[in-house]
Amino acid sequence: MELQSVKQRFGIIGNTPALNRALEVALRVAPTDLTVLIGGESGVGKEFFPQIIHAYSARKHGNYIAVNCGAIPEGTIDSELFGHERGSFTGATDSRKGYFEVADGGTIFLDEVGELPLTTQVRLLRVLQSGEFIRVGSSKAQKTNVRVVAATNVNLRLAVEAGRFREDLYYRLNTVPITVPPLRERKADIHLLFRKFATDVATQYHMPPIGLTAEARRLLEDYGWPGNVRQLKNVAEQISAIEERREIDADVLLRYLPDYANAASQLVPVAAGGGRGEFANTTERDILYKLLFDLRGEVSELKGMVAELAAAQHHGAPSSTVAYSGSSLPMKLGGESVLPATFAPIGGGNYVETAAEAEVVGDESTEPLRAAPQTKEEAQREAILQALRRNHGKRKEAARELFISERTLYRKIKELGIQDEML
Repeated sequence: MELQSVKQRFGIIGNTPALNRALEVALRVAPTDLTVLIGGESGVGKEFFPQIIHAYSARKHGNYIAVNCGAIPEGTIDSELFGHERGSFTGATDSRKGYFEVADGGTIFLDEVGELPLTTQVRLLRVLQSGEFIRVGSSKAQKTNVRVVAATNVNLRLAVEAGRFREDLYYRLNTVPITVPPLRERKADIHLLFRKFATDVATQYHMPPIGLTAEARRLLEDYGWPGNVRQLKNVAEQISAIEERREIDADVLLRYLPDYANAASQLVPVAAGGGRGEFANTTERDILYKLLFDLRGEVSELKGMVAELAAAQHHGAPSSTVAYSGSSLPMKLGGESVLPATFAPIGGGNYVETAAEAEVVGDESTEPLRAAPQTKEEAQREAILQALRRNHGKRKEAARELFISERTLYRKIKELGIQDEML
C-alpha cells in the first residue's frame, strides 16, 4: 500500500524512517484483530494510528469509539466503559449501554490507558481474554466483539514494577507495539510541519503566511520540542497571529521557544554508540523523573551535612552561616545563597518541585530548625497543598502544575485527607 496516500488521507506530514516504520506496522496489523499498544510522548500524534488501523481493517464499517481514560472520573469510568443497570447507583435512573457494548463489531481506542484504576483494569482484562463484560449493577455476563487499540505516554513497564498497572493486562495490550517517534527525532519534518500549520492559519484568517529566515529555521530544528507536534502547532499559530512582520528571524522565534538553552533534548544522555545509554526505550518524561529522583537523594545527603553544621554552630563551634527550614535548603556558600530544590513523588511516580522560597538565616537568628517531611505521604501532602494554594484552590490548574491527571489529584486529596479549609 502506498504510504503517501495514507498520509494524505489522514493529514500526516513527514518522511523520517521512524515515522514510516510506525505507519507500515499499523497498516500490516490492520487486517487482523490483534490488540495494539501505541506508545510515545504526549503530543506526537498517537491518535492518528488507531484511526488508520480501523480504516484499513475488516471492521471499517463498524463503530469507531475513542475514549480518553484520563478524562473520566474514577467513580464513573466502569459505567462509561461497560454500562450500568437502572438503580445500580445514585442517579442511575435508566439502564445505559457502555462503550464496549456500543462498539460491538467495531474498534475502541483507549487513550491514556495507563490512567485506568486497578479495578477497571480487571474488567478490561476479562473483555480481552473472553470478550465478556458485566454492566455495573448486573450479574449477567454479555458478549462483545471489539478490536482494542490502546495508547499511553507513560512507560507501562515502569508502572507494572510500581504496582500501578497489571502485568497480565500489559502483555494482553502489548500484542503488537507501535512506537511513535518524538519530534526531536524527526528534524527533517519540523520545518514542513511548521510551514503547514502557518499556512493553515493564514488560509483560515485571510492573512499572508509567515516564513522563516535560514537562521530561524536552524533554531527551529535544533530545539528539543518537549511538547512535540502539539507544541510546534501552538508556536506556529501564536507567531502567525501576533507578529506583524511575515518573515520571522531567530530573535523573534526565540521569544516563542521557552527555555531554549535547557531544551528537553539536552536531558537525554547519549551513549558511545549513539544510543540513549541507560535511558534506552524510556520516555523523556521518565528520564526527567529519574534525574529528579537522583537529585532528591543528593539533597537529602546535603541536609544531613547542614544539620550537623547547624548543631555544631548551636553549641558554639565556628562555622559558616547555615540554616534550613521546611522542605527547602538555603545555604550561604562563598557569600552567595544557594537553594537546591527537593522533589516529592505524586501519584504515579511523578516528581514535582516542592521547595518554596526560603531565607538565609543569620548567626543571630533564634528560629528553630524544622525538619522536612520524612514520609512519602507528608511530602505528597505538602506538594499538593502548595500547588492548590498557588492556584487559589483550582484543582485543574494544580493538577497541571503537578503533572498528574485531575482524577489522580482528586484521589490523592481524598487519600491524604486534605480539606478546603487548609488552603
